[in-house]
Amino acid sequence: MTGDAQIDLVDVERAQLFALLGRLLAAPPEQDLLRRLAALAGNPNPVGQAIQALAAAAGATDPVSVEREHFDLFIGVGRGELLPYASYYLTGFLHERPLAELRGDLGRLGVARGEGVAEPEDHIAFLCETLAGLIAGRFGDPAAAGPFFQRHLRPWAGRFFADLEGAAPARFYRAVGGLGRLAVEIEQAAAELPP
Repeated sequence: MTGDAQIDLVDVERAQLFALLGRLLAAPPEQDLLRRLAALAGNPNPVGQAIQALAAAAGATDPVSVEREHFDLFIGVGRGELLPYASYYLTGFLHERPLAELRGDLGRLGVARGEGVAEPEDHIAFLCETLAGLIAGRFGDPAAAGPFFQRHLRPWAGRFFADLEGAAPARFYRAVGGLGRLAVEIEQAAAELPP
């Protein structure tokens, strides 16, 4: 947060949701995280139902199975089922103009990829984590979150999450895809509201 500005509860929950998506997409969850996810309780609204689906999926898997699923979906032998990069979704190729534009914006925001991270910055996990940090004010003015979402997630993230939801190898990650798709839809709808 900047100065004495207070982040409201909705923004806290938005940041937590995108941080969770980033964490789950960056690497398969270990046993403790699966246990905590399985204990989540939702409610009848769409987000609550997506959280219930994630809890059920976490309770129905184990670290070995989810690690294999993550590998099949995102890494694979040669390549995974899905390529979770903005450049690929927007141009059909990796390391293209969307990545260059993102790197320019990240430089202006003072956000950098962590040491030891091999994935390019346009990986969906990095983008979700960055959006979470912007919403929470950890990377300066929270007002930067809206333009960041509009430019770097809105054009493609909904399609990625829908593809994840429908991917043949997805079991646990089908619920992650559903939650992510819903989160993007809510952000899109909020961006279209009059000021």
